Amino acid sequence: MAKIIGDIAINNERCKGCEVCIAACPFTVIAMSKEVNSKGYHFAIKVNGECTGCTNCAIVCPDGVITVYRAKVATV
Repeated sequence: MAKIIGDIAINNERCKGCEVCIAACPFTVIAMSKEVNSKGYHFAIKVNGECTGCTNCAIVCPDGVITVYRAKVATV
């Protein structure tokens, strides 16, 4: 049986730091950066590798700055 693993990419320059994605993530994969982007916003960052690719974060993001990737890996 294959296991699905996920990963996310966040466009830091377009993120406005609304934190909606943090509340939507069931695995606490996303947090806010201490740094700011060129517009002065703290932006979302990936903080751990437990992403399952559920897409909750991308669905709720009002600015569409999160891209979710999924891959199947064989389990033995």
